[in-house]
Amino acid sequence: MRIIMLGTGPFAVPLLRALVNSPHDVLLAVSRPPRGRKPLPAPVQLAAEELAVSRWLPETVNSAEAQAHLATLRPDLLVVCDYGEILKPPTLAVAPLGGINLHGSLLPKYRGAAPVQWAVFNGDDETGNTVIQMTPGLDAGPCVGIDRVAIDPDETAGQLEARLATRGAELVLQVIEQLAAGTCHTIPQDPAQATKAPRLTKEHGHIDWSRSALAIKNQVRALQPWPRAYSSWLRTAGEPVRLILHRSQVIAENYTPATPGTIVSTSGEMVVATGNGFLGLQEIQPAGKRVMTAAEFVRGYPVQVGEIMS
Repeated sequence: MRIIMLGTGPFAVPLLRALVNSPHDVLLAVSRPPRGRKPLPAPVQLAAEELAVSRWLPETVNSAEAQAHLATLRPDLLVVCDYGEILKPPTLAVAPLGGINLHGSLLPKYRGAAPVQWAVFNGDDETGNTVIQMTPGLDAGPCVGIDRVAIDPDETAGQLEARLATRGAELVLQVIEQLAAGTCHTIPQDPAQATKAPRLTKEHGHIDWSRSALAIKNQVRALQPWPRAYSSWLRTAGEPVRLILHRSQVIAENYTPATPGTIVSTSGEMVVATGNGFLGLQEIQPAGKRVMTAAEFVRGYPVQVGEIMS
Protein backbone atom coordinates (compact mmCIF):
# COMPACT_ATOMS: atom_id res chain seq x y z
CA MET A 1 0.00 0.00 0.00
CA ARG A 2 1.23 3.52 -0.84
CA ILE A 3 1.28 5.55 2.39
CA ILE A 4 1.94 9.16 3.37
CA MET A 5 2.82 9.47 7.05
CA LEU A 6 1.90 12.69 8.90
CA GLY A 7 3.55 13.00 12.30
CA THR A 8 5.64 15.46 14.25
CA GLY A 9 6.32 14.43 17.86
CA PRO A 10 8.13 11.48 19.46
CA PHE A 11 4.97 9.40 19.87
CA ALA A 12 4.89 8.99 16.06
CA VAL A 13 8.49 7.81 15.62
CA PRO A 14 7.94 4.07 16.33
CA LEU A 15 5.05 4.13 13.86
CA LEU A 16 7.22 5.62 11.12
CA ARG A 17 9.88 2.98 11.77
CA ALA A 18 7.27 0.19 11.69
CA LEU A 19 5.84 1.43 8.40
CA VAL A 20 9.27 1.66 6.80
CA ASN A 21 10.07 -1.89 7.93
CA SER A 22 6.73 -3.22 6.62
CA PRO A 23 5.92 -4.28 3.04
CA HIS A 24 4.20 -0.92 2.49
CA ASP A 25 5.67 1.98 0.53
CA VAL A 26 6.19 5.11 2.64
CA LEU A 27 6.13 7.93 0.08
CA LEU A 28 6.64 10.91 2.37
CA ALA A 29 6.92 11.94 6.04
CA VAL A 30 5.08 15.21 6.70
CA SER A 31 5.67 17.19 9.92
CA ARG A 32 4.74 20.56 11.34
CA PRO A 33 7.54 23.12 10.96
CA PRO A 34 9.62 23.92 14.08
CA ARG A 35 8.40 26.79 16.28
CA GLY A 36 9.81 28.92 19.08
CA ARG A 37 12.88 31.06 19.62
CA LYS A 38 15.20 28.06 19.33
CA PRO A 39 13.39 25.76 16.91
CA LEU A 40 14.51 22.13 16.90
CA PRO A 41 13.92 19.55 14.18
CA ALA A 42 10.79 17.46 14.67
CA PRO A 43 11.50 13.94 15.98
CA VAL A 44 9.71 12.43 12.99
CA GLN A 45 11.83 14.45 10.58
CA LEU A 46 15.02 13.25 12.27
CA ALA A 47 13.82 9.66 12.07
CA ALA A 48 12.78 10.09 8.43
CA GLU A 49 16.26 11.39 7.57
CA GLU A 50 17.83 8.38 9.27
CA LEU A 51 15.47 6.03 7.40
CA ALA A 52 16.00 7.75 4.02
CA VAL A 53 12.32 8.74 3.75
CA SER A 54 11.39 11.91 1.85
CA ARG A 55 10.53 14.76 4.23
CA TRP A 56 8.24 17.79 4.03
CA LEU A 57 7.33 20.56 6.51
CA PRO A 58 4.47 22.67 5.06
CA GLU A 59 3.04 25.56 7.06
CA THR A 60 -0.35 23.89 6.64
CA VAL A 61 -1.27 20.65 4.97
CA ASN A 62 -4.78 21.97 4.31
CA SER A 63 -3.89 24.54 1.65
CA ALA A 64 -4.83 23.91 -1.96
CA GLU A 65 -1.14 23.83 -2.86
CA ALA A 66 -0.34 21.24 -0.19
CA GLN A 67 -3.31 19.09 -1.19
CA ALA A 68 -2.22 19.21 -4.84
CA HIS A 69 1.31 18.17 -3.89
CA LEU A 70 0.08 15.23 -1.84
CA ALA A 71 -2.23 14.14 -4.65
CA THR A 72 0.68 13.96 -7.12
CA LEU A 73 2.18 11.17 -5.00
CA ARG A 74 -0.97 9.03 -5.50
CA PRO A 75 -1.20 7.68 -1.94
CA ASP A 76 -3.66 4.94 -1.05
CA LEU A 77 -3.83 5.99 2.60
CA LEU A 78 -2.79 8.80 4.96
CA VAL A 79 -1.47 7.57 8.33
CA VAL A 80 -1.50 10.27 11.03
CA CYS A 81 -0.04 10.30 14.54
CA ASP A 82 1.01 13.14 16.85
CA TYR A 83 0.87 15.55 13.91
CA GLY A 84 -0.58 18.79 15.31
CA GLU A 85 -3.11 19.88 12.70
CA ILE A 86 -6.65 18.65 11.99
CA LEU A 87 -6.95 17.47 8.39
CA LYS A 88 -9.82 18.94 6.39
CA PRO A 89 -12.00 16.83 4.06
CA PRO A 90 -10.18 17.89 0.85
CA THR A 91 -6.88 16.84 2.43
CA LEU A 92 -8.26 13.46 3.47
CA ALA A 93 -9.68 13.04 -0.02
CA VAL A 94 -6.23 12.95 -1.65
CA ALA A 95 -6.07 9.24 -0.71
CA PRO A 96 -8.82 6.80 -1.80
CA LEU A 97 -8.87 5.22 1.68
CA GLY A 98 -8.75 8.61 3.44
CA GLY A 99 -6.80 8.80 6.67
CA ILE A 100 -6.38 6.83 9.88
CA ASN A 101 -5.05 8.29 13.12
CA LEU A 102 -3.29 6.63 16.06
CA HIS A 103 -4.33 8.18 19.39
CA GLY A 104 -2.92 7.27 22.82
CA SER A 105 -6.17 6.74 24.73
CA LEU A 106 -9.32 4.64 24.71
CA LEU A 107 -11.45 7.04 22.72
CA PRO A 108 -13.75 8.85 23.23
CA LYS A 109 -11.93 9.33 26.55
CA TYR A 110 -9.14 11.93 26.48
CA ARG A 111 -9.56 13.60 23.13
CA GLY A 112 -6.82 16.17 22.60
CA ALA A 113 -3.07 16.75 22.73
CA ALA A 114 -2.12 15.10 26.07
CA PRO A 115 -4.13 11.88 26.53
CA VAL A 116 -1.34 9.90 28.19
CA GLN A 117 -0.50 12.64 30.69
CA TRP A 118 -4.11 13.11 31.76
CA ALA A 119 -4.66 9.37 32.22
CA VAL A 120 -1.72 9.31 34.66
CA PHE A 121 -2.69 12.62 36.29
CA ASN A 122 -6.18 11.30 37.02
CA GLY A 123 -4.86 8.04 38.46
CA ASP A 124 -6.41 5.75 35.84
CA ASP A 125 -5.37 2.11 36.05
CA GLU A 126 -5.99 1.45 32.35
CA THR A 127 -5.54 3.26 29.07
CA GLY A 128 -4.63 2.16 25.56
CA ASN A 129 -4.45 3.05 21.90
CA THR A 130 -7.23 3.72 19.44
CA VAL A 131 -6.95 3.89 15.66
CA ILE A 132 -9.75 5.93 14.10
CA GLN A 133 -10.92 6.72 10.62
CA MET A 134 -10.30 10.42 10.36
CA THR A 135 -13.07 13.00 10.18
CA PRO A 136 -12.84 16.82 10.49
CA GLY A 137 -13.62 16.65 14.23
CA LEU A 138 -10.93 16.38 16.91
CA ASP A 139 -10.31 12.64 17.48
CA ALA A 140 -13.98 12.04 16.72
CA GLY A 141 -13.98 9.50 13.88
CA PRO A 142 -15.18 5.89 14.19
CA CYS A 143 -12.78 3.43 15.81
CA VAL A 144 -11.16 0.76 13.64
CA GLY A 145 -8.63 -0.61 16.14
CA ILE A 146 -8.44 -0.69 19.96
CA ASP A 147 -5.71 -1.99 22.29
CA ARG A 148 -6.12 -1.82 26.08
CA VAL A 149 -3.07 -1.33 28.31
CA ALA A 150 -2.75 -1.48 32.10
CA ILE A 151 -0.98 1.48 33.75
CA ASP A 152 1.68 0.63 36.32
CA PRO A 153 1.02 2.71 39.47
CA ASP A 154 4.63 3.94 39.53
CA GLU A 155 5.37 4.60 35.86
CA THR A 156 5.65 8.12 34.55
CA ALA A 157 3.76 9.55 31.61
CA GLY A 158 6.97 9.42 29.58
CA GLN A 159 7.44 5.72 30.29
CA LEU A 160 3.80 4.94 29.53
CA GLU A 161 3.87 6.98 26.33
CA ALA A 162 6.89 5.02 25.09
CA ARG A 163 5.08 1.73 25.72
CA LEU A 164 1.94 2.95 23.98
CA ALA A 165 3.89 4.25 20.99
CA THR A 166 5.46 0.83 20.37
CA ARG A 167 2.20 -1.06 20.79
CA GLY A 168 0.34 1.54 18.74
CA ALA A 169 2.64 0.99 15.77
CA GLU A 170 1.73 -2.71 15.78
CA LEU A 171 -1.97 -1.84 16.02
CA VAL A 172 -1.77 0.48 13.00
CA LEU A 173 -0.12 -2.24 10.90
CA GLN A 174 -2.96 -4.61 11.81
CA VAL A 175 -5.54 -2.02 10.76
CA ILE A 176 -3.76 -1.37 7.46
CA GLU A 177 -3.84 -5.09 6.67
CA GLN A 178 -7.56 -5.15 7.41
CA LEU A 179 -8.14 -2.13 5.18
CA ALA A 180 -6.23 -3.83 2.37
CA ALA A 181 -8.26 -7.01 2.80
CA GLY A 182 -11.59 -5.19 3.12
CA THR A 183 -12.21 -6.70 6.56
CA CYS A 184 -11.97 -3.53 8.65
CA HIS A 185 -14.92 -2.94 11.01
CA THR A 186 -15.85 0.45 12.46
CA ILE A 187 -17.22 1.28 15.91
CA PRO A 188 -18.81 4.75 16.28
CA GLN A 189 -17.71 6.83 19.26
CA ASP A 190 -20.30 7.91 21.80
CA PRO A 191 -19.98 11.72 22.01
CA ALA A 192 -21.64 11.71 25.43
CA GLN A 193 -18.64 9.81 26.81
CA ALA A 194 -16.04 12.18 25.38
CA THR A 195 -13.57 13.89 27.72
CA LYS A 196 -10.87 16.42 26.87
CA ALA A 197 -7.11 16.16 27.27
CA PRO A 198 -5.74 19.67 26.60
CA ARG A 199 -2.06 20.36 26.16
CA LEU A 200 -0.20 20.72 29.47
CA THR A 201 1.39 23.99 30.57
CA LYS A 202 3.97 24.76 33.24
CA GLU A 203 1.13 25.91 35.51
CA HIS A 204 -0.12 22.32 35.68
CA GLY A 205 3.08 21.48 37.56
CA HIS A 206 2.32 23.65 40.62
CA ILE A 207 1.55 21.40 43.57
CA ASP A 208 -1.42 22.12 45.80
CA TRP A 209 -0.58 20.34 49.05
CA SER A 210 -4.23 20.38 50.15
CA ARG A 211 -4.83 17.62 47.59
CA SER A 212 -4.34 14.00 48.66
CA ALA A 213 -0.95 12.28 48.73
CA LEU A 214 -2.08 9.90 45.99
CA ALA A 215 -3.29 12.74 43.77
CA ILE A 216 0.03 14.58 44.14
CA LYS A 217 2.00 11.41 43.42
CA ASN A 218 -0.01 10.98 40.22
CA GLN A 219 0.66 14.61 39.33
CA VAL A 220 4.41 14.08 39.75
CA ARG A 221 4.24 10.98 37.50
CA ALA A 222 2.06 12.68 34.90
CA LEU A 223 4.34 15.69 34.44
CA GLN A 224 7.47 13.65 33.73
CA PRO A 225 9.40 14.38 31.58
CA TRP A 226 7.66 17.75 30.98
CA PRO A 227 6.65 20.21 32.36
CA ARG A 228 7.45 18.57 35.73
CA ALA A 229 5.83 19.11 39.12
CA TYR A 230 7.26 21.75 41.43
CA SER A 231 6.88 23.43 44.81
CA SER A 232 8.83 25.88 46.98
CA TRP A 233 10.57 25.00 50.23
CA LEU A 234 10.03 27.92 52.60
CA ARG A 235 13.19 27.89 54.69
CA THR A 236 13.32 29.25 58.21
CA ALA A 237 16.56 31.00 57.26
CA GLY A 238 17.08 32.15 53.70
CA GLU A 239 15.09 32.68 50.54
CA PRO A 240 12.59 30.04 49.36
CA VAL A 241 14.06 27.27 47.20
CA ARG A 242 12.13 26.05 44.19
CA LEU A 243 12.12 22.25 44.03
CA ILE A 244 11.21 20.05 41.08
CA LEU A 245 9.82 16.72 42.21
CA HIS A 246 10.90 13.75 40.12
CA ARG A 247 9.72 10.78 42.16
CA SER A 248 7.51 10.32 45.21
CA GLN A 249 5.56 7.71 47.10
CA VAL A 250 2.49 7.64 49.31
CA ILE A 251 3.57 6.99 52.90
CA ALA A 252 0.13 6.91 54.49
CA GLU A 253 -3.43 7.71 53.50
CA ASN A 254 -6.46 8.93 55.46
CA TYR A 255 -4.33 10.34 58.28
CA THR A 256 -3.00 13.91 58.36
CA PRO A 257 -2.44 15.50 61.78
CA ALA A 258 -0.34 18.31 60.33
CA THR A 259 -1.14 21.31 58.13
CA PRO A 260 -0.87 20.38 54.43
CA GLY A 261 2.58 21.25 53.09
CA THR A 262 4.33 20.75 56.45
CA ILE A 263 7.58 18.76 56.39
CA VAL A 264 7.06 16.09 59.07
CA SER A 265 10.20 13.98 58.62
CA THR A 266 13.69 14.25 57.10
CA SER A 267 14.85 10.76 58.00
CA GLY A 268 15.83 8.94 54.82
CA GLU A 269 13.46 10.97 52.68
CA MET A 270 11.48 14.16 53.07
CA VAL A 271 7.93 13.41 54.15
CA VAL A 272 5.31 16.10 53.62
CA ALA A 273 1.77 16.28 54.97
CA THR A 274 -0.99 16.64 52.39
CA GLY A 275 -4.72 17.16 52.54
CA ASN A 276 -5.09 13.39 52.89
CA GLY A 277 -2.07 11.35 53.93
CA PHE A 278 1.69 11.81 53.72
CA LEU A 279 3.88 11.99 50.64
CA GLY A 280 7.49 10.85 50.66
CA LEU A 281 9.72 12.81 48.29
CA GLN A 282 12.27 10.41 46.84
CA GLU A 283 14.01 12.36 44.05
CA ILE A 284 14.31 16.17 44.10
CA GLN A 285 15.96 18.78 41.90
CA PRO A 286 16.67 22.19 43.44
CA ALA A 287 16.48 25.03 40.91
CA GLY A 288 19.67 25.13 38.85
CA LYS A 289 21.04 21.92 40.39
CA ARG A 290 21.13 18.26 39.43
CA VAL A 291 18.54 15.66 40.35
CA MET A 292 19.34 14.03 43.70
CA THR A 293 17.78 11.62 46.12
CA ALA A 294 15.92 13.12 49.05
CA ALA A 295 18.58 11.69 51.37
CA GLU A 296 21.28 13.57 49.42
CA PHE A 297 19.21 16.75 49.48
CA VAL A 298 18.66 16.58 53.25
CA ARG A 299 22.39 16.01 53.83
CA GLY A 300 23.29 19.05 51.72
CA TYR A 301 20.55 21.45 52.81
CA PRO A 302 19.42 22.35 56.36
CA VAL A 303 15.85 21.06 56.04
CA GLN A 304 13.93 21.28 59.32
CA VAL A 305 10.82 19.42 60.43
CA GLY A 306 7.98 21.91 60.63
CA GLU A 307 9.07 23.97 57.63
CA ILE A 308 6.59 24.40 54.82
CA MET A 309 6.35 23.37 51.19
CA SER A 310 4.34 26.14 49.55
